[in-house]
Amino acid sequence: MGNASNRATQVSHRHEEDAAVNVIVVGGGPAGLMAADVLSAAGVAVDVYDAMPSVGRKFLLAGKGGLNLTHAEPADSFATRYGSRQPQIEPMLKQFGSAQVREWAKGLGIDTFVGTSNRVFPADMKAAPLLRAWLHRLRHPESAARVGVQFHMRHRWAGWGDDTHHSPGEDHRPSARHNLEFVTPAGTVNVQADAVVLALGGASWARLGSDGAWVPLLEARGVPVVPLLPSNCGFDVAGGWTDHFSGRFAGQPFKSVAIAFTDSKGREFERRGEFVATATGVEGSLIYAASGLLRDEILARGEAVFRLDLLPDMAPERVLENVAHPRGSRSLSSHLKSRLGIEGIKAAILYELLPKDAMQDPTKLAAAIKALPIRLRGPRPIDEAISSAGGVPFEAMSAGLMLNALPGVFCAGEMLDWEAPTGGYLLNANLASGKVAGDAVLRYAVKA
Repeated sequence: MGNASNRATQVSHRHEEDAAVNVIVVGGGPAGLMAADVLSAAGVAVDVYDAMPSVGRKFLLAGKGGLNLTHAEPADSFATRYGSRQPQIEPMLKQFGSAQVREWAKGLGIDTFVGTSNRVFPADMKAAPLLRAWLHRLRHPESAARVGVQFHMRHRWAGWGDDTHHSPGEDHRPSARHNLEFVTPAGTVNVQADAVVLALGGASWARLGSDGAWVPLLEARGVPVVPLLPSNCGFDVAGGWTDHFSGRFAGQPFKSVAIAFTDSKGREFERRGEFVATATGVEGSLIYAASGLLRDEILARGEAVFRLDLLPDMAPERVLENVAHPRGSRSLSSHLKSRLGIEGIKAAILYELLPKDAMQDPTKLAAAIKALPIRLRGPRPIDEAISSAGGVPFEAMSAGLMLNALPGVFCAGEMLDWEAPTGGYLLNANLASGKVAGDAVLRYAVKA
């Protein structure tokens, strides 16, 4: 324990001789690294603490299938992807939107391109080269104006020490320092800073560091936290699939389909795309896009029902005409395949969910092909979700993301109360919030 105490003393006084202000960033994901980048560029000494052995673990996982940095759609449309939190997220995107993300990547030596779906990717599609270049710039700044960032891994934040004091006002330099406690393999250490940026993530993919353990730590200091919920998640179907369906079709995609959903408040969702059948339900991009509405409807009413259009390019009248066409001695399966191209998982879902009499009734079958009800009973666990909803509400913070209850403490990233679909919207908003928090720290602690 003596070694840990010595190290804590060294860390807390690291910058006393060469800098007037030092800042702690807790969390080494995109939001935390962006806040550190902003501060480092301004000549502010920054220490980044993270519970994991290395930073950016979820960032790297997100890039496994191709790192989707942002989206190239018009700014007005882009901002609508944040739903009820558009008023809070849109100003951040005006500071660090799609164009700024691409310019930032270019500054790290990473070219980007716009894909066919308007999603923006690094030229090589990979996350690791971008992260390596970013960390190199943070650790070894080439500009004399920058201060190198120090990283402290395997440091799990455990709250504040008893001697932390807070001084109000975002436009005035703090008169007291913040004392944070971290649990490390060598024991507990206490670290002081003039300002703190918390970028601790939500509660999805806990093994990568986002476990929501920060919630009680903030609540104990009077910070309200909206319950964390799964977002961009899969769902279990009511009653489950039959063994036959799950055994044969789990993991297979529904391609070239559309889903439509209207919740009990009259909010509507309708989109084409694809999704995947799982052993217990459904998941995939089309489901993720509707996941917030579906989840909230289940919370409010106990279930949600969306309608699946297996042939979105064919009018209902044409579908009925083809279903009702005499099939002679052919089986119904052969008839659906030859007349409508319905086979495989598309045919299987009809047999799975429709009673026999409906399968034999052309009118009912045609109606089901265009609007098959899929009844959901609940989202999959939050740890399986791509992201999470809920977190620190914007109403509990200043415009610069400083906590009203804890002056000098700022929040950024997924721990804020917002959600967005996949497609670059998640990462862009995380980066933008880190930029906003970093700029606000400068105003609070440096440019008084």
